Amino acid sequence: MKEFLLTDSDFKAISSQVYDACGIVLAEHKREMVYSRLARRIRQHKLKNFKEYLDFLEENKEQEFSEFINAITTNLTSFFREPHHFSYLKNTIVPKLLISNAKQKRVRVWSAGCSTGEEPYTIAMTLSGLFPSDWDVKILATDLDSNVLAKAQAGTYTAANVNGLDKSQLKRWFLKSHDGQLYKVKPELQKNIFFKRLNLLQSWPMKGPFDVIFCRNVVIYFDKPTKDTLFKRYYDLLTDSGHLFLGHSETLGKDHKEFKNLGQTIYQKGGL
Repeated sequence: MKEFLLTDSDFKAISSQVYDACGIVLAEHKREMVYSRLARRIRQHKLKNFKEYLDFLEENKEQEFSEFINAITTNLTSFFREPHHFSYLKNTIVPKLLISNAKQKRVRVWSAGCSTGEEPYTIAMTLSGLFPSDWDVKILATDLDSNVLAKAQAGTYTAANVNGLDKSQLKRWFLKSHDGQLYKVKPELQKNIFFKRLNLLQSWPMKGPFDVIFCRNVVIYFDKPTKDTLFKRYYDLLTDSGHLFLGHSETLGKDHKEFKNLGQTIYQKGGL
């Protein structure tokens, strides 16, 4: 017998609120995940079941709603995840940007759904030293979850978090704690990354244009209409030959011929 009662109507109400807020679709197979994540909130507020929690959420929306969304959203990431993307960024995109952007000396990259920060820091490591010092190179890192964003901004990771990095990378970019268990990103790597909370389905304050957008393992949670809307908005915010990176299990689909499919979930604006 479970600790808290989660009825079909409770699950439907939760799913509806999550979808309305951030476009994430919670199908029936996500029911156990929803239970385990929200059970913590129920315990914390000393409530008896999910119905009471939903009532509490309605009455305390301003204080609780971001905690509710944070609990549901999934955050799984690592440094140099899908390494071929960073190789392509370094070896193919950067040489082109050095030519196309030579006049304005400006490069903008967006990590959309940056989670705990491994992706934007990996982008920064990849771009380091590739542009002349007088170029303006900035990385925007956004996420819906304020908790993981705070961790990303702090830039402190456990030894387990950084075990995919080699010794030279760790020495170059991290400060190690005395006991060797924590690694803190050096200010030099952080200085051109700007962390902001952003709901991808709401209005975007930034105007762009971006040369590269990473939106990996984010749209997997969205339904097709939401994905289509998001891809069109990315298109509008990219430079004329800008690139969009998706996660390994994601695709633009056949409807988006305005992007050219370069393979390995790398897309370039201007496919028409």
